[in-house]
Order: sequence, then C-alpha cells, then structure tokens
Amino acid sequence: MALAVSLRQALQRGIAAQTLARAAGARCLSVLPPGAEDERESHSRPTTPWVRSVISGVDMMRDARYNKGLAFSEMERDRLYLRGLLPPAVLSQGVQAERVMTNIRSKENPIDRHTYLMSLKERNERLFYYVLSEHIEELLPIMTQPTIGQYCQGYSLMFRSLPRAMYLSLEDKGSIFSILKNWPERRVKAICLTDGERVGNLGDLGVQAIGVPISRLALYTACGGVVPSACLPITIDVGTDNEELLQDPIYVGTKHRRVRGDAYYELVDELLTAVRRRYGTSVMVDCAGMDYHTQTKMISTYRGTFPMYSDSAFGLPTAVLAAIYAALPAMKSAGLKDQRFMLVGESPRLTAIAELLEEAIQREHGRGTVLEARKNIFLVDKEGLVVRDRFDAEHLEDHKLPYTQERPPCASFAEAVRQIKPTVLIGLSDEVPPHAFDREVCEALAAGAERPLILPLSRLSPAGQAEASEVSAADALAWTQGRAQFGDRLTTGSVALPNGEHRTLRAIDTAYVFPGLALGLMMSRSTRVREDMFLEAAKALARLTPEDDAAAGALVPTVTALRDIAAHVSAAVAQRAYTSGVATELPKPHDLLDKSYSWMYNPKYRRYR
Repeated sequence: MALAVSLRQALQRGIAAQTLARAAGARCLSVLPPGAEDERESHSRPTTPWVRSVISGVDMMRDARYNKGLAFSEMERDRLYLRGLLPPAVLSQGVQAERVMTNIRSKENPIDRHTYLMSLKERNERLFYYVLSEHIEELLPIMTQPTIGQYCQGYSLMFRSLPRAMYLSLEDKGSIFSILKNWPERRVKAICLTDGERVGNLGDLGVQAIGVPISRLALYTACGGVVPSACLPITIDVGTDNEELLQDPIYVGTKHRRVRGDAYYELVDELLTAVRRRYGTSVMVDCAGMDYHTQTKMISTYRGTFPMYSDSAFGLPTAVLAAIYAALPAMKSAGLKDQRFMLVGESPRLTAIAELLEEAIQREHGRGTVLEARKNIFLVDKEGLVVRDRFDAEHLEDHKLPYTQERPPCASFAEAVRQIKPTVLIGLSDEVPPHAFDREVCEALAAGAERPLILPLSRLSPAGQAEASEVSAADALAWTQGRAQFGDRLTTGSVALPNGEHRTLRAIDTAYVFPGLALGLMMSRSTRVREDMFLEAAKALARLTPEDDAAAGALVPTVTALRDIAAHVSAAVAQRAYTSGVATELPKPHDLLDKSYSWMYNPKYRRYR
C-alpha cells in the first residue's frame, strides 16, 4: 500500500513538472537523455537547455554548454530569468570571438595564451570551439607541441577542480568500471589516453600530461567536427620517474617511481575492458604522451578490439605519405615504385614511416613481394647506412632489421647519398639528429635527382633556443639551386631563394590526419583501423592541395581549411571501412562527403526558448 502511494505521488510530481515546463515554454525531449546532444542536431530550430531539468538564470550562465554570455537575446534574457544578471549590451558571437582574440593576442607568451583559451572552454563551450575553428591557423601552435608540453610542466600549479578528464591510478584496480560510470557522458566515441611517460622532448611528466589529451580532443572537435560530449581524455597515473615532480609538494599525481610490466598492463587491460563494456567496440582510442614502444604494444594488443591510433605510429607517417604523393607530379613520376627513399635518424618512428611506405608501394601495383617493396627503402643511423655487412649488424635493433640492405657499407652519410641517389630524404630523431643535412649532403642529393624531396621532421628545442630540424628551408633550397621540394614540421610561410624567387611552404602536421580519421571512423561506426585507411587518407589529403599552391612549393593545403580537409579525409576513411567490411553503421550513406559534413558539430550559438 505504501509503495502504491509513493508511486502515485511520484507520478503526480512528474506530471506537475511537465506542466510547469510547458508553461515555461519548454518541450520535453524523450529521445535524448538530459544533457545529451545529437551529432546530427539541427541548428535551424530552437533547443531546450537540458541538464537534469530545464535550467535558467544563474545556473544556465554557469553551465559552459549552454552559456552564451552577452549573446543572449533580449527575449532569452526575459524568458530564462537572465535580466539584470548581464550588462545590457547584446553582442553577436562574432564580436565575442574578436574580443577573445584581442585578449589572447595581448598575452605575452604561448602558455598564457593557451591558459586563457582553455579557461574560455570552462565558461562558454560553443564560443571556445567557434574561436578555435575560426582562428585555427593562429591558435593551432598553442594547442600543440611545444606549447602543450610547457603547459603540462606547470599543470599542478594551475590545476582547477573541474571535471576536465578522468584520472585513474593503480589504486583503482578492481573498480575501473564503476569509476568510469562517474563520467557524465554516456555516448563516448573517442578516448585520448596518456600515461605521461613521454611528452614531446620533455620526457616524463606523470599525471600532468593530461593537458595533452585534453588539447588533442579539442582539436578533434574544432578541426574534425567531433561532438565535444563524445570525447573523453584519460590519464593513467602509474607514477613518474621525474625526480623534480617526486619532490614537488604540490604535484597532483601519485608520488612513486613509474610502475611498468605486468601491473601496468593489467591496469590498461581493465580500463579497456571497462571501456568496451560501457561504450562499445567502435570507440576510437588515441594513445598520446606515451613511450613509443608502449604505444605500439598497446595498439598491437587491442587493435582487434578497438580502432586504435597514435600520431607516432600512424598520424605522422600518413601526413608524410600525403606530402610524398603531392610531390610526385613535380618529379614527373607515375608512382612510388620509381622513388628511392632514404630515412635518416635514431627514432623508431622512422620505421613506422617505412612500413607505411612499404604498404603503399605494394598496394599501388597490386603485385610484388614485401622484399621488392623494401628494396628502395634505406635507413641511415648514427653508424651510417644500415646494411648487413656493417660491423654492428648483429646488434641492430629489431625495428631496423627488415630494412637492412645487402650492399657494402658507406664511409659517410654524404657518401651514402651519392651511392644510393635517393629522390626522397626524410629525417626524424627524438634527440639530436645523428646527421645534419648539410651543404655536402644537399648538393649530393641534387646531383642524383632533378626534383628531390627533403623532409626534415625532427623538432628539437635546445635550452633557450628556437626549435630546429636537420636543415632549414632556406639552406636546403639554396644548396639544391632551388630544385628541391621541401617540407618540415616548423616552416609555414614564404622562403626566398638566392635568385629572388619565393617558395610557399606549409608545415606537415598530424592535424591534417587525425580529426578526419576520427570522424570517418565514427560516422561508419568502424570497429577496426586498417592500414589501407591511412593510405586512403593520405591520397585524399594530397588531392586537396590547390594546383597553384603546389606549383609555389606547398605540399599540404592551408590549415584554414582543416574542417573541409577533415570532411574529405572522413569520407575516404569511411569508404574504405565499408569496402573492408569493418563498418557497422548500415545502410551505407549514398554520399559520404555530404554525410561527413552533416555529422560535424556546429559551434554556432543556438536559440533558446
């Protein structure tokens, strides 16, 4: 009897609440849970600001998802009980964005600019993504390395008790699934995971590396249109080997040496099992701020369960392959099989580039063995050309062995260039490069190829100095008489040649790849990431560089077009997902490009009833 009375009272209260909501002009949405937004939301009709109920007044202004600041209209201020809580001026979103940019430009250093921008996200989510997407060329540098690494160094000092991300530690083993349920969003589709062991050139930053996934996922939304509520940044705190952090009284992580081995992987396994149980198997897992070997082991272990990704293993190789495809017309080459690739450095990420090149060469012709594809891929490390007859051949790292060539050793790097006559020269090192691309090397390269491609991809920032790579654009172009094609991860803008001509260069960035890849995987609800998806993404990216820009020297499109680039990359990735049979979003859309645009989150303000 008591139970029946309680149920009756609850029902009456529910009916009364609905009546009041209708009286206030609200409409009950039965399709979506409170606080949720549909990826395909319509921006042509008003929406109801849901949290657990219809919110208004101060509560609405404090909710970053629905706050519009001075952009609330006069009618909205009356209906939502905002009158008197705001100055009388009504500003458009565009005017607000310009005010934000004025504030950002007034900051003295990139850290302050990044901090101000991220604080905007906590106050006004739509304005944050609107500003970031509209000014991406100016703001991308403060959302990526090296700014993010420097921001992470001071994270403990700047920590705010707001739920920006999830923090999991070894003490949480056995209860990860229940902890995961504390995250307020149910429809997570992209997770960026870090353990903080390697953040750029700064090394181990422990739990403070959470700034990396937070910033990356912001770019998922700003550049790729992924709905913010679908993104979840996670840090696994297993300690740190950074002595300075261990001695810091305000360090916000666990203070013990980094735990590795079985205990680490048991925690990761419990986490990803919980992710599969709560969010499904189509969640993209992006590994960032980790040691390269940890990333690759995690990817190889779980790639049969989730779409696994990392910039080092897939993003940078895809961007490099796109630059090579874009350079082929100037080389008057029909394909990759006509090129000779020389990869120089000590980073294991070099072999990730070599592996994607190998895959591309094989698929380009549909025949030939792996050995034939590797025949024109040469590695050079600190000891010189990697060959079987070298004095240290028995001690070569495993990742170099597949690309060890059967030919005599070379006395020097320049001699290797003269003998091999590479058409594509790629450099990538995590520390100081073992070989600079000096005048002798560049002249030898130009002597063996009419329009060689030089890609020095290292990003080194010695103390107190600007970032540098194996060679500057000005030197590389001067030493090859302006015949070389050039791309690095640092140079954007016009570079003068000795003869007075100018080249337009653009930095090669993984932001051209991962936003569109994520959107394509989500749109097709793919359960796997396959190598051929990266090949299609590279081809799509290469096609998007305008002919005039390519003729002027650009290997990639302008970053101002990142959302359009993401849409085209998304369509290419989704097409491959459907062709390969790993897409589960059925039926397949008729126009994948149009579908990509329709899935994109629109950061413009919506009207409220």
